[in-house]
Amino acid sequence: MPSRNPGTMSQDWEPVVLHKTRSKAQELRDPKAVNQALRSGGQVQTVKKFDAGSNKKAPATAVNARKLDEVEEPAALGKVSVEVRQARIEKKMSQADLAKQINELPRVVQEYENGKAVPNQAVLAKMERVLGVKLRGKTHK
Repeated sequence: MPSRNPGTMSQDWEPVVLHKTRSKAQELRDPKAVNQALRSGGQVQTVKKFDAGSNKKAPATAVNARKLDEVEEPAALGKVSVEVRQARIEKKMSQADLAKQINELPRVVQEYENGKAVPNQAVLAKMERVLGVKLRGKTHK
């Protein structure tokens, strides 16, 4: 077993302060340093960041699905919205009641009735079942 040196041992109670040195780039961006450089006539470089803080990374050619559908068949969205609203009113149901029966959010029913939703076949099938009206497929007049 190692033996300890029986000499004088004491604890060092002096505080030790560690300072982190700032990086050169961080010092240059410090507002105090910039103001001092401006006052003394030193050179200050400013850089304008384009698209900073915005989420505009998507290409400009991206077009949402509703616009594509409106180009192909613009009347289809309006037709579905009118039929859903009429059938719901005939059944004396509120939008919330219809949404609860088809297991969707009331916002979904509202979007269908306002013509803002792109028709989803699964949701239309649920609405057809509850309302008893044909909403999908071509109807011959």
